[in-house]
Amino acid sequence: MEIISFEEFKKIELRVAKIIMAERVEGSDKLLKLRVGLGGEERQIIAGIGKSYEPENLIGREIAVVANLEPRALMGLESQGMILCASDENGPVLVCPEKEVLSGTEIK
Repeated sequence: MEIISFEEFKKIELRVAKIIMAERVEGSDKLLKLRVGLGGEERQIIAGIGKSYEPENLIGREIAVVANLEPRALMGLESQGMILCASDENGPVLVCPEKEVLSGTEIK
């Protein structure tokens, strides 16, 4: 595990997002294309959770995301953030708030 300074950690912007749309990425059994609400904006996030989650079961769920990550192309699609997941022997497990909060709320 690499240790980072508190100053480096403070640069990471973690926020709550609500999944508005979810669908499989054509040609991949692992990737899902998510449209998330992040306060006053919507973003597309490509996530490797397709073996653990069915897209239709994700719509309306709140998740934790890294909101200030530089966009990255995955299979020709732009991902504008990263979802937070734990991982165990069964695959990824979404990190979610225990009760409903406003989309875009900062995670501290």
